[in-house]
Amino acid sequence: MKNDMKKSNLLLIVAAFMLAACNAPKAGDQAASPVDKILLRDFNPTVVNNIPVTNVDKAKFPIIDMHSHDYVENAEQIAQWCKNMDEVGVLHTAIMHCSWIGRPFEEVVELYAPYKDRFRFWCCFDYSDMSPEGIEKACALLERYHNELGATGVGELGDKGEGDTYARPVEGRDIHIDDPRIQPLIRKAGELHMPISIHIAEPYWMYLPMDETNDGMVNAVNWHVDTTNCYGYWKLMETFENAVRENPGTLFIACHYLNMSHDWPTLGAMLDKYPNMYVDISARVAESAHTPRATREFLIKYQDRVLFGTDNGFEPEMYRNIFRVLETNDEHFYIPEFGYHWALSAFNLPDDVLKKIYHDNAERILTEYK
Repeated sequence: MKNDMKKSNLLLIVAAFMLAACNAPKAGDQAASPVDKILLRDFNPTVVNNIPVTNVDKAKFPIIDMHSHDYVENAEQIAQWCKNMDEVGVLHTAIMHCSWIGRPFEEVVELYAPYKDRFRFWCCFDYSDMSPEGIEKACALLERYHNELGATGVGELGDKGEGDTYARPVEGRDIHIDDPRIQPLIRKAGELHMPISIHIAEPYWMYLPMDETNDGMVNAVNWHVDTTNCYGYWKLMETFENAVRENPGTLFIACHYLNMSHDWPTLGAMLDKYPNMYVDISARVAESAHTPRATREFLIKYQDRVLFGTDNGFEPEMYRNIFRVLETNDEHFYIPEFGYHWALSAFNLPDDVLKKIYHDNAERILTEYK
């Protein structure tokens, strides 16, 4: 009798397991779990940790912003920009000229003239005529921009594989920074003490396969670079290094950490090798603040070669997001505007390092290269 009951109970248990197995959600079944319905692009976590949240209303030291653009439409907006700069502690801002900026360089300078003590102006190379005679004229134009219109430097040049597509009045398609034809322009910039600010490539995630192995895919998919018919990441780095090496009398500022914040050792080795090379931190807070200890170590080691930059408009909160990352000891926080899915942690930089990055390095360049 007992054996029959045990057998019956065993059959019931087996039947229950079989029924559960039959009713279990299959792979791909949308009802399998709420997680299966969440798209990666919709990931928007809320931090539940009871940890410090530090608001930095004004920078600890006066700032020179070495990377911004002509974001305004009129003089009233420039006045508001200056008020915002005063509010957050920015002394001066560099206005980079690019093809995607609507106004010619002369009009930019004219528009900002009433506020010229708060802004610095950077012009483009002129690629309209690539003959030797045309390059000679472009050199003369560069000299006029510097002497008559007060151009501080050249930039932002931009090569994401197709050449300097940021240039104006015409783009420099297929013209890379090491192109022999433009070396007279680069040398002329050096003679005029005009630093060259250049955007090379994009963050490395944009070149990797857009699949489950790409930890930056949420943002990278929007900026994916197709290198089928243009230079790839490391080829672009080669062109940049060629130009820096061959033009020791010209100072180069690699925008956005040279888009090499995934590889601090390689970037550091380049800074060690080329004293005429600097980097700015503009628009790469998210790419650097997910590895806070490695980034902090890099910034401390190369504190004399790093420049502050924004490249993201002129709203006070934009500046304050950057201040929080540089100045505080906060950890595991999100800034959704950056577009990544990873949490950020701040660097808590020492005051002497912070002061150099905020102000002193830029002041030295602007003074020595007047």
